[in-house]
Amino acid sequence: MEHGPSGGSTAMRRRSGVRGGARMECLEHDILCIIFSFLDVFDLVRCTAVCKSWNAVIRKSELLQVLYFKLRRDSGESTSSGQRKSMEFGLQEVAMKYHRLCLQRGRIDIHRWKAHSVGVDQCRMKMGLLLTGVGDKVMRLWSLDSYKCEEEYYIPDTASLVDFDFDESKIVGLLGSRVGIWTRNGKRSIFPSREGTFSKGLCVRYIDPDAVIGCEDGTARVFDMYSRTCSRIIKCALCLMHAGPVTCLALSDDELILSGSSLGSVSISDLASDQRVARLRSTDSAGIRTLCFNPCSHLVFAGTTVGYTYCWDLRTMKSLWETRISSNVLYSLSYLRSDNSTLAVGGIDGVLRVLNQNTGEVLSRCLIADERPISSTRNMHAFIEKKKGIRLPEDAEVDRIPRTCRPPITCLSVGMKKVVTAHNSKYIRMWKFNISFVIWVDLPSR
Repeated sequence: MEHGPSGGSTAMRRRSGVRGGARMECLEHDILCIIFSFLDVFDLVRCTAVCKSWNAVIRKSELLQVLYFKLRRDSGESTSSGQRKSMEFGLQEVAMKYHRLCLQRGRIDIHRWKAHSVGVDQCRMKMGLLLTGVGDKVMRLWSLDSYKCEEEYYIPDTASLVDFDFDESKIVGLLGSRVGIWTRNGKRSIFPSREGTFSKGLCVRYIDPDAVIGCEDGTARVFDMYSRTCSRIIKCALCLMHAGPVTCLALSDDELILSGSSLGSVSISDLASDQRVARLRSTDSAGIRTLCFNPCSHLVFAGTTVGYTYCWDLRTMKSLWETRISSNVLYSLSYLRSDNSTLAVGGIDGVLRVLNQNTGEVLSRCLIADERPISSTRNMHAFIEKKKGIRLPEDAEVDRIPRTCRPPITCLSVGMKKVVTAHNSKYIRMWKFNISFVIWVDLPSR
């Protein structure tokens, strides 16, 4: 038998260490279960995404199942085995309902931090990260939990950034009549002139491996990010996609390109065949300024230069609703992925509006309560000013409200119970919407 220096059995010590490790793991499991038992179902779902060990503990303990079915019983829903939905789908429904009610009725806390040294007017949110830029010579990637600038991507001195998009591995930037790629490790490359030059670009959207550029000449040009070539120019058989410039774009997972025109129409084109499939028309000729597509509901949303919002069903190519929510231009609209109920809209009047996706009804109008911060904090990454937000009553006249409480919203992006806004200034704002989970369970949905 093998012995160590002290004469004891090495094998015995190893077995003892294994048993000790198992006891420690068991202890940690029990402690975590006790801690997790104090959480509500929404926070428990968030904990499953922290790490594999937490996910395993929560799923093994069946805490989620217990809380989920209790929540259904408390809300009056049947939990009989014949009517039970899968828990994953049910939890997603719970989360979306919670998100909707928070945006519609929740307390509003607004956090503002200085993101750039000069004004920027664009922001994109994905995977818990926020990318900001356009106006400065740098794009910055932020953590929304700590407000830490995770990475910086510099723009060439000879170019101006017009628009950008990103995914987990790269950032694609539109540099006037060129395309730039920044990998997440900071390496930058610009398409060579013989392949990357095109008429002036106005907007860009990216779904791997294609970047689609909306151009001033009414075309949409598709660039392959790997071969770094313009693979196709989208136009119909007899004419270009639009008589006017392509001002905004949205892409679908099934290779459709939706493009908004400055002359008031939305064209739908097939990426594979290079042909226009259909055209969605609005009732006025005001330019389409912003566009988004919800693949879950197949609904297309657009905002115009005179304050109208439109909705079409892509399956029928027919208009579902239209409503004028402002007398001024709408710059941006967005929704939380998997949410089929709410749409956030922002524009030059500085009011953050929450709309019902299915009817166009304005559910809430939000703005900053006071130009003075109620508090400020400095963490190791940023100086954060905190303000309260308020909801406007239906009869309130927006034009009578000071502009300091409603700076123009040039871009917005929606996350879970939050909306991030850019204002063509040095500062970015995060609007946090919250309702106590206990109170939320008792609230009737509207």
